[in-house]
Amino acid sequence: MSAPEKLGLILTGGGARVAYQVGVLKAIAEFLPRHAHNPFSVICGTSSGSLNAVTLAVNARSFRKGVQYLLNIWKNSRVDIVYRTDPIGALKNSACWLAGLILSSMGINKLNHVSLLDNAPLVKMLEATLPYEKIQENIDAGHLHALSITASGYSSGCSVTFYQGVAGIPPWKRAHRLGIPAKIEPKHLLASSAIPFIFPAVLINREHFGDGSMRQIAPISSALHLGATRVLVIGLGHSREGQISNKMCDYPSLAQIAGHVMDSIFLNSLGMDVERVQRINHSIGMLTEDAKQQTNLRHVDVLVIEPSQPIEKIAERYAMHLPWTIRFLLRGIGAMRRSGANLVSYLLFEKNFCRAMIELGYQDALKQKQEILNFINLREKTAESQPL
Repeated sequence: MSAPEKLGLILTGGGARVAYQVGVLKAIAEFLPRHAHNPFSVICGTSSGSLNAVTLAVNARSFRKGVQYLLNIWKNSRVDIVYRTDPIGALKNSACWLAGLILSSMGINKLNHVSLLDNAPLVKMLEATLPYEKIQENIDAGHLHALSITASGYSSGCSVTFYQGVAGIPPWKRAHRLGIPAKIEPKHLLASSAIPFIFPAVLINREHFGDGSMRQIAPISSALHLGATRVLVIGLGHSREGQISNKMCDYPSLAQIAGHVMDSIFLNSLGMDVERVQRINHSIGMLTEDAKQQTNLRHVDVLVIEPSQPIEKIAERYAMHLPWTIRFLLRGIGAMRRSGANLVSYLLFEKNFCRAMIELGYQDALKQKQEILNFINLREKTAESQPL
């Protein structure tokens, strides 16, 4: 008798952009019966997507309740809940960051824990708001098979997936990738969401960790290691074909370059990993049944939901909602110009932008309703589509 299928959910990183995931989850919650348990046996979060992942894991007994909790957080989001925006907190931290660069160039490393922004408010929120002990309770009750949070080790250079799940899930080791069992705590979320240069690294055990999207060359693999047989991915990259400009472009500002780097960290690896899975699926489909029995490969269905509109265009409309201290810092590197909107979108934890992202995610999911229902093996007639 074959083992029951396990549906995995992958929530990628992207700063404030991950509010989009909440819109998609809101729609899925409406597709399900009102009192449905969490439909995702395996939940994997990276970077700011880890907050969404842990919230769903904590509320695995009631998927709709978990989504409602996320809606309350993101619909009322403010920048000062994530990082300090007061003049002393914002400007002092930035001055220390600049001083650290200068001292490092002189061979002096006297300033530790230096970052562009102070995320002390986020530390306080993560430690106070989520009952992390419920993760194991839900695992023991059978509402959740495994939860994982991925971070990047600065010393080892490895993408490390910390996971908490049912007994018997073995750790794994691949090229520059590790899976380590752990009791998920706020430090794992802080480490996973520590955007390089912007937020400080976090010490776990004996190593400092940064944003989990760095060096995460195979975002889907963690869910597969944890037992997922099908994977729903909520990505944050707008699907479009790049074009070479036919006119002379201005030299890129620091903000434009930084936004390009952010995209490379947060978006590129997912697309490549999805292509890799599709190629493997195609190859498996060409094998005979005997050959399939002799390989360790298996077909994995993957459904990806991504924004139908460019997020930077939405960020342009709300950039001025940032506190003046942050606008002052970003203006110096050109981020308040149109070309810098991509960078701004990662830092724009303001409710108007987040609500726009939630609505976009909700509408995109509604357009794929039947595909999503088919993927999670539910019939539309069993759903009670009642608004959250």
